[in-house]
Amino acid sequence: MEKRLEQLPKLAKEAKKESLKYFANVKKRVPKNFDYIVQEIHDAEFKKTDCLDCGNCCKTTSPIFTDKDTERISKHLKMKVADFQSQYLERDEDDFMVLKTAPCSFFDASDNSCFIYDVRPKACAEYPHTNRKKFINISDLTVANTAVCPAAYAIVETLKKKLPMVSKVKKRRN
Repeated sequence: MEKRLEQLPKLAKEAKKESLKYFANVKKRVPKNFDYIVQEIHDAEFKKTDCLDCGNCCKTTSPIFTDKDTERISKHLKMKVADFQSQYLERDEDDFMVLKTAPCSFFDASDNSCFIYDVRPKACAEYPHTNRKKFINISDLTVANTAVCPAAYAIVETLKKKLPMVSKVKKRRN
């Protein structure tokens, strides 16, 4: 997994332009079964990918913490919301509450587990967001996630092969 994680940023960067173009093309005419196809690919990928073997999202990025997240986690940690926020969170440039530090304060690097897994933020529970309805609406986020999450990268690459819309359009134009 370490070698895969070392290669991932470069692979994602090399595929980024093509991936963004692919999704822009899909957005022009989204197939009716698109979410179903993405869900199938997501399910197949996560049958062979164990997040506990990786933990890269927890090591390198911060989820957005909603008010509900901070309330739930604060209660779990037996802290006041304001104390939790001042100890762990800050506002980012987009005015979202995010972690002050990376890796995540609740991440255990010895086994890639999470101290607050049962009450983790919604963004963590849904990461890498590749099984969402109306998946096409978050394609830019997904392309960004390919640089962090090997599963997201594999899902996007598999999708491009399974539903090769860009190459078909290129062939028609030539």
